[in-house]
Amino acid sequence: MFQILNEKGEIVNEDAMPDLSDEDLKEIMRRMVYTRILDQRSIALNRQGRLGFYAPTAGQEASQLGSHFALEKEDFILPGYRDVPQLIWHGLPLTKAFLFSRGHYKGNQMPEGVNAVSPQIIIGAQITQAAGVGLGFKKRGKDAVAITYTGDGGASQGDFYEGMNFAGAFGAQTIFVVQNNQFAISVPVEKQSAAETIAQKAVGVGIEGLQVDGMDVLAVYAATKEARKRAIDGEGPTLIETMTYRYGPHTMAGDDPTRYRTDDMDSEWEQQDPIVRFRTFLEGKDLWSEEEENKVIEDAKAEIKAAIKEADNTPKQKVTDLISNMYEELPSNLQEQMEEYKEKESK
Repeated sequence: MFQILNEKGEIVNEDAMPDLSDEDLKEIMRRMVYTRILDQRSIALNRQGRLGFYAPTAGQEASQLGSHFALEKEDFILPGYRDVPQLIWHGLPLTKAFLFSRGHYKGNQMPEGVNAVSPQIIIGAQITQAAGVGLGFKKRGKDAVAITYTGDGGASQGDFYEGMNFAGAFGAQTIFVVQNNQFAISVPVEKQSAAETIAQKAVGVGIEGLQVDGMDVLAVYAATKEARKRAIDGEGPTLIETMTYRYGPHTMAGDDPTRYRTDDMDSEWEQQDPIVRFRTFLEGKDLWSEEEENKVIEDAKAEIKAAIKEADNTPKQKVTDLISNMYEELPSNLQEQMEEYKEKESK
């Protein structure tokens, strides 16, 4: 497993240390702390009935944000449903992220210049799409990559193998990230596959594969940066398995992680917390303080409060919106329904 920072925040792989400025390091930390607060507030908002579907992200910040920090604006993100943080740091406004959670069509409209699609709810469906986007970049001679994310459960889907096989065969400029958080909802990874790692599955389709400490933001960054370079240099796609952990439930829809995870397992992974680890590293370099972290927390809370208020003030989606958004020219059966719902909505 590729690692740069160990659990104590100590550099254990000096040769692999990425070329990041002090400001870059602080920005990564700022994003991780902000995202942890966003997760906490989103869970609270969900419990208040102010958000809809939500998949907690705490514990996976290094995997998500370390990989994203290695990207460029022109790169294209095809996320899974837990990967809203990457979209936000790629340019998706917070308000739209909240509207996505509510199922509002405006939450699925990417602003101009944000190269991404909405989070995929169907497990693994984004993987074949990412192969196509990456091939498109190659054929157009673009110095850009497509990156897609799924969990260990997604690695058990047919689309996972088909997407990687296609990308490998055609040399697509694609990075496949599997965030192995140990459980596909309640099914442990060892019951999903007889393979010792998910990363080794890259061998079967002839592409590069590596396993990374997903609680080490520097390792994830370095691995993704190298994968991006390889893709653009014509060396093909890469599969990155990040070994990580989600501290909360699979989603807020009702699964209870205490039924399939032990206290000892939770405790073991909490001792590897990506934010604590990176904080220790930065404090050792005199680059981070409690005062700076508190400012990030307060700023995050203020921005989240403003964004949810804006989402609350967005006109609710109507049935007629759904019908009109699906077709440029409505078929006769939907024309009838459109008139019916127009009349209902006017009352």
